[in-house]
Amino acid sequence: MADFVLDVPKKNSNQAMKKLILSLILFGFLKSENSPYVVVLGIAQDGGLPHAGCVQKCCKNSWSTGENEKVSSIGVIDPKTGQSWLIDATPDFANQLNILENVHNTKLSGIFLTHAHIGHYIGLLQLGREVMGAKNMPVYAMPKMQTFLKNNSPWNQLLSIGNIKILSIQDSKEIKLTRNLYIEPFLVPHRDEFSETVGYRIVSQNRSLVYIPDIDKWSKWDQDIFKVVLHTDYALLDGTFYSPDEIPHRDMSEIPHPFIIETMDLLNDMNSKNRKKIYFIHFNHSNPAIKHSSSTSNIIRSKRFNVAKEGLILTL
Repeated sequence: MADFVLDVPKKNSNQAMKKLILSLILFGFLKSENSPYVVVLGIAQDGGLPHAGCVQKCCKNSWSTGENEKVSSIGVIDPKTGQSWLIDATPDFANQLNILENVHNTKLSGIFLTHAHIGHYIGLLQLGREVMGAKNMPVYAMPKMQTFLKNNSPWNQLLSIGNIKILSIQDSKEIKLTRNLYIEPFLVPHRDEFSETVGYRIVSQNRSLVYIPDIDKWSKWDQDIFKVVLHTDYALLDGTFYSPDEIPHRDMSEIPHPFIIETMDLLNDMNSKNRKKIYFIHFNHSNPAIKHSSSTSNIIRSKRFNVAKEGLILTL
């Protein structure tokens, strides 16, 4: 089995999640001794769900029930070495780190950043002296992202007192994580006010995964998303908005993410096997697909695409 979801209620204990992982291992769904895997740690856009200041229907129930969706991030795990890596340091960094270390029994070995929009790097502050007081945590960043961190407070304090160390990454240059695991950043077009933006390709000996939580319209990219999907085993793609009528009070040209309906139309000629590789992620709070049981999510699945969910594990 290539993928599954650790479908444990968010209020349950870490111990319950550990028992579920152990059960999956015993039944052969997760080859813990050999196979690296990716775990989805959050699915929401930078503001999470519920969203600050939102009292509309999309957030109203969440405010009253306390239910939430964490900001989009994935963990890359090699069970053989006991190491893990985070892609992006979100506002939910504390909970996401806890899942990696205490549910998946790993040690965080580094953080890979995609870009300088708040939901993707603000969690680095948790590494500072006010919280963890980390020692030289590796943070992998592109050149402009490095400059942003080095030249602006409070981020440069993390560097000056040794909470983090920045490691350079380059477009389309592969990095070896462990003997069986590699990661490669690649540039994508986005609103690059402070830094460039990258997606990541994660590769093992058996499978590969592409993660693109933020991108402008597919037509702006110098790569063909159709071909990218064909040549990978899993594709976690920007699903920020389902359709253009979600936030009528905003100028959508200022936030030109590909609508899910556009992406599905663009890739509709793929056979079912290839469409099933795709998991939409990074949902805005206004996007009805953020609710896994919604009619919108069901429509997406009926077209043989997938909706990412926290706890989803994709075996590499």
